[in-house]
Amino acid sequence: MVQNRNIPRLKLLPKSAYPTPEESDPLSFYYWPVFGKYYRRRVELCLGECRGGERVLEVGYGSGVTFLNLHEHYQEIHGIDLDADPEQVSSTFAQHGIPTDLRQGNLLALDYPDGWFDTVLLISILEHLKPQELSQAFAEIKRTLKPGGQVVYGVPVERPLMVFLFRLLGVNIREHHFSTHADVSQAAEELFAETNLIRLTGLFGLSGAVYEVGHFTKPAG
Repeated sequence: MVQNRNIPRLKLLPKSAYPTPEESDPLSFYYWPVFGKYYRRRVELCLGECRGGERVLEVGYGSGVTFLNLHEHYQEIHGIDLDADPEQVSSTFAQHGIPTDLRQGNLLALDYPDGWFDTVLLISILEHLKPQELSQAFAEIKRTLKPGGQVVYGVPVERPLMVFLFRLLGVNIREHHFSTHADVSQAAEELFAETNLIRLTGLFGLSGAVYEVGHFTKPAG
């Protein structure tokens, strides 16, 4: 496990600049005191692993909180999401000079050509898949990546403190998370070469690791 040494700061628009988020969108969490810092940190660790290039696909882009950062390192930003409104989110960032190609879509059936992306980014997405769906998801990611392309993901490492914090937010984590971080990394290792794994510890260093960022690379040959 290699620690990331070049972690960017997450650049956010004012909260009011984003479209009204879907119910499942965690946008408001990024602006909270204390807890918001942890929420931003998990995104920053993922962004720090993104190498840049021509095209990036974010699966589950939500309100587009990564787009200001991604725009600095990629020529084209693409995204799919099951719930977000592509037109509203795209219009928001077009006003800031950031063109995007956003769609509603499913990770298990990506509607993109083979070998299209330099990076596929998934932040807090893969834990929502059932373990038997992970292989199909990573197969689709591999198909759409260029040779030598990268997949970067972030998934929670479930701990009692994390479960408690989500309970405070009115969320029963077991109704939403079906795969563990171990399930995800094992499925990734079947198709990709591991480049880096990073663990984020809980608030104030309590409870050990609570989030894992994986960086895997598609073989060049």
